[in-house]
Amino acid sequence: MKNIFFFLFLSINLFAQSKEDKIKTIIPDIEAKFQDFKIKNHLSSVSYALVLDGKIIHQSNNGIINYKTQKEADNQSVYRIASMSKSFASVAILQLRDAGKLKLDDPVSKYIKELKGQKYSNDAPEITIRHLLTHAAGFPEDNPWGDRQLGISEASMLSMFKKGISFSTEPGVGYEYSNMGFAMLGYIIKKVSGQSYQNYIINHVWKPLGMINTYWDYQKVPQNQLAMGYRYLREEYVEQPIEGDGAYGIMGGVLTSIQDFAKYMAMHQAAYQASAPNSSILKKSSIREMHFPSNFNTMNNRGYTGTGEPCSNVAFYGYGLRIDQNCNQIRTVGHSGGLPGYGSDWKILPNYGLGIVTFTNGTYGSASAMNTQILPFIVAKAGLAPDPFPVSPILKQRQSELMALLPSWQHADKSPIFAQNFFLDYFSDLLKTEAEDIFEKAGNIIKVHDIVAENALRGKFVIEGEKANIEIYFTLSPENPPLIQEYDILLK
Repeated sequence: MKNIFFFLFLSINLFAQSKEDKIKTIIPDIEAKFQDFKIKNHLSSVSYALVLDGKIIHQSNNGIINYKTQKEADNQSVYRIASMSKSFASVAILQLRDAGKLKLDDPVSKYIKELKGQKYSNDAPEITIRHLLTHAAGFPEDNPWGDRQLGISEASMLSMFKKGISFSTEPGVGYEYSNMGFAMLGYIIKKVSGQSYQNYIINHVWKPLGMINTYWDYQKVPQNQLAMGYRYLREEYVEQPIEGDGAYGIMGGVLTSIQDFAKYMAMHQAAYQASAPNSSILKKSSIREMHFPSNFNTMNNRGYTGTGEPCSNVAFYGYGLRIDQNCNQIRTVGHSGGLPGYGSDWKILPNYGLGIVTFTNGTYGSASAMNTQILPFIVAKAGLAPDPFPVSPILKQRQSELMALLPSWQHADKSPIFAQNFFLDYFSDLLKTEAEDIFEKAGNIIKVHDIVAENALRGKFVIEGEKANIEIYFTLSPENPPLIQEYDILLK
């Protein structure tokens, strides 16, 4: 048994190394694209890193982070990441949920009494924590107003809430981006945990992850590390004022380095690695819950093919995270950020183990558009394939049992491996005729390949023949034990 696990561990690492080698061969192309991005967008500096299976495999820092001192960007440079901050609120809320201290469908007024009785209309539902997490609370989109509220005091925020919230629609019927909603989450974290959201996230997320170069208050960042924010105006870089650390900071106030943030990305990537243990921060199922497309945002043409052509994209929002899927079915999870003086974005490809994080110290920075283009480019140019879904024991067992019946299907109707519906939907004589004809055309069987799983109960496999290949697809039923309910055979 130990030898089997060693072999699996070795195979996984060799596969990861293979992906790394492929990506590293195109680093010059990636660097050229980022240099072009920096120049075209008049950005003072751009720092980015590629994170593969939880490890930085390439980092680049280019430009000036402080014109007064002429300090250049390096691995320790700290940028304000704006709305990339939001998912830290989601992690904290899910930690408290998993500990039984709150429920996502709790009304927000349970924790913020100033909101009691405030509704879009008499018959509208109450705002819940889940609504806040997914931008479904019915508040109006509040960029750029929200960007100027980072330093607001808690007393001022609560006074504003008590005065009355303006709704654009009723809760739970659509998506509308709300910084205010995440400011409310920060206050809920405080009410439930008994400590400020800043201290809670420092102690329960950053410190356990080893994020020692991450801050809420820009005044605590070592001066030689702080990336000052700039706006390019009249052909010069104009320094922008930095908002302080206040009650709204949870929606966009985090300052961090590329290397620190990569540790957080690694936690999200590990949620898709079957061999990875649960994180001490948040169990894998809760992380994947954050990534679930809970609220539809839009269909748009902001996706890109691997050759850089715009294409269709569907966008959703999870818990403090954006989920996109482009025309080539490449799914990304992450979040952008933009403030006066800063632009940032991170994305992971859950099916590839690949991620990217990009920081700029230019106003709103276009980092999201850059990352949206570069990830499909890397997949196509490096020839990356999605990571295989782990094959469940029952799927492997049913493959073997099915192969034992092919191509004759002799006594198959008496086999216990088929679900009740199977021989009502398929007919033994036709199954036999079809399979024997296909096997004859394929010639002598050379090899039965491993099954490629779509999920734990569905997959396909190839039977390699001398003259042609055969592909078999089957789906198992939801009963226990799962039985074959659907089957298809094709000559390839």
